[in-house]
Amino acid sequence: MARRPLPRILSTGSAQIARSRELARTAADSATDVLHPLITMTRGLRRLASAGRRKWVEAPKDRRGPLLFLVASVVLVVALVPYGPLLAVISLMAAAAWQGRDRGPSKPEGPDESQTQRLQSLYEALVPYFWAAEDPAPLYAHGGEWEKAFPAYDFDGTGRITHLQIRYPAYFADGDAEARARVEQLLHAKSGRGREYHFTWDEEGNQLTVAVLAPLPTDIAAQRFVTAPGETVLGFTDPTQVQRTLPLGFGDGQRDVPPVVWRTGIRSTEPHLLVMGQPGSGTSTLLRSIALQALQYGDVVIVEGSGTDEYACLTGRDRVLAVECGLAGALASLEWAATETERRLIETNRARQAGRSSPEDTKRPLWILLDRPSAFTHLAAADGRKDPQSLLQVPLRHGRAANVTVVVADQFDSAEALSDPVRQHTRARVVLGPATPDQLETVLGALPHTTPAAQVPPGRGYARLGTGPVHRLQVPATPDPYDEATSEADRQAVLALLPARTTPADGETVPAEAEPEAEPEAAPSEAVPVLSKAEPEAVAAEAP
Repeated sequence: MARRPLPRILSTGSAQIARSRELARTAADSATDVLHPLITMTRGLRRLASAGRRKWVEAPKDRRGPLLFLVASVVLVVALVPYGPLLAVISLMAAAAWQGRDRGPSKPEGPDESQTQRLQSLYEALVPYFWAAEDPAPLYAHGGEWEKAFPAYDFDGTGRITHLQIRYPAYFADGDAEARARVEQLLHAKSGRGREYHFTWDEEGNQLTVAVLAPLPTDIAAQRFVTAPGETVLGFTDPTQVQRTLPLGFGDGQRDVPPVVWRTGIRSTEPHLLVMGQPGSGTSTLLRSIALQALQYGDVVIVEGSGTDEYACLTGRDRVLAVECGLAGALASLEWAATETERRLIETNRARQAGRSSPEDTKRPLWILLDRPSAFTHLAAADGRKDPQSLLQVPLRHGRAANVTVVVADQFDSAEALSDPVRQHTRARVVLGPATPDQLETVLGALPHTTPAAQVPPGRGYARLGTGPVHRLQVPATPDPYDEATSEADRQAVLALLPARTTPADGETVPAEAEPEAEPEAAPSEAVPVLSKAEPEAVAAEAP
């Protein structure tokens, strides 16, 4: 079937609209140039009239009569003198033009001497990267003109570059990651260290845009985020990277901050998360933040390999099925999680074959949070027992269909101890704390388009969801409320988000007023998750 040509109005309409806009813009500029003297005189007449009115109001009433008589005499003399009215009009127009002039300080049309020297030195530093001997008319050459290479630039009050647009020749290998990294490293060093820069490569237009990024806020405390079920806020990033903001409370005020939202559930493409970092970088803080958000809609199982009781505040809380710090408890909890995942798959399959909806207990999200599981790997090998990571294969492989989410956090020095299922099925990645480019590329799969921060605060890093872009990330402050170093404001913010302590370790539901001070260990079971031992004395002292 032959194609029918588009109507002429559709094929040429966009060109006509663009031409009309260009003509209108040209006409407006021409009219402004022509009417500029008239606009200046009108502004001057208005200022002269305002000054005369102000003088008349400020004059005493006993002197207004003589002043009015003086003005009338001057007008009469001007009218009787030959060419008086014409000279008066010319004088008035001249005064109006003088009063209506633009009194603002004139802006320099180009950079000053120090800025020119900085741009010239930056241009000379880029010559070895953007110069080729075969180019008959090189854009970059020693002693060349930087004006053609830098079409746009901005400086701050201290004379440092805040925005720079760079043109580079078409033969530069902008698709090579190493070549781009060398140019970015040079620009970072020459533009001023101690700041974070964002690099935007336009391969089609052969242009590179360098922009200085504002520091991410570090004063965001733990709070309820306005999200839908299945959405988890990992942290907050730059406003140019995401198209969504969340209203957050800061003391008595409120402001909107762009978040990094991780979507989980049946339709998620990145159902599991891997967090890597250095000691003290905030990996446990991120897991606590995820746990507090997950407890709104689902159940949580926590396995901690460091043995420092970082999650003691969650022990015995409602919808917290287990908080395990030992190898035996970790094996029992993860074995139950694997069995629960298989049960959910079987129940869902039977319901669909019978034409019914899935049972409600299979729809409730189940979260498995593991902090430093590599520590259990060495203990299991020493005791001749099974590695707890081997029990994660079923939840990782079939967790999305069973509404089971796995979050694993570990350190770089133990990265080799992570199992292959953990590496393969955790497509959402987060790196916290200082990291080398090789570590970032190994974990995230790509390098960020920003330079590293000079000082990395806790909870600061990068996040990448699947094959998406790499985002700068700042995790909300969610410290351990039982840590003595935690401030009172952060402690109260975390305690306000904790569920009620209505489920003791023996599995019996009791009122909160009758909460015992100590909780015995529960026996392992195949159908019921194993709960941890009693909380520290600080937890018991918090109960009413």
